[in-house]
Amino acid sequence: MTATDRALELVEVAAAAASDKLAQEIVAYDVSDQLIITDAFVLCSAPNDRQVRSVVDEVEEQLRVQSGAKPVRREGERDGRWVLLDYADIVVHIQHEEERGYYGLERLWKDCPEIELPANARGAERTPLDEA
Repeated sequence: MTATDRALELVEVAAAAASDKLAQEIVAYDVSDQLIITDAFVLCSAPNDRQVRSVVDEVEEQLRVQSGAKPVRREGERDGRWVLLDYADIVVHIQHEEERGYYGLERLWKDCPEIELPANARGAERTPLDEA
């Protein structure tokens, strides 16, 4: 099984919205063969809590406006360190860069096919200056 066309559409909208708010290292995985609850994960990070919240707001807004999608569940918003937006077809993980490094979701899902994102939806890559 592979991710549905609807899931792929939502992935692209979410990734582009995250990129617009300068999210870092945006990646998407087709998890449809591993999970029955969703088709795809979108992972991204931001360097501080405020930017995490900004990315969350933009992803929600663009998915609502462009695709008519509303999250069925939202977790972690109060702390602003790792926010999970569940849209049933996709789950968007927006993490503070420290949480992303610690939990390493990419390692958990590395066996799943990566969904290719357009260049404008991949976000900024971390540089050594970002880590200082």
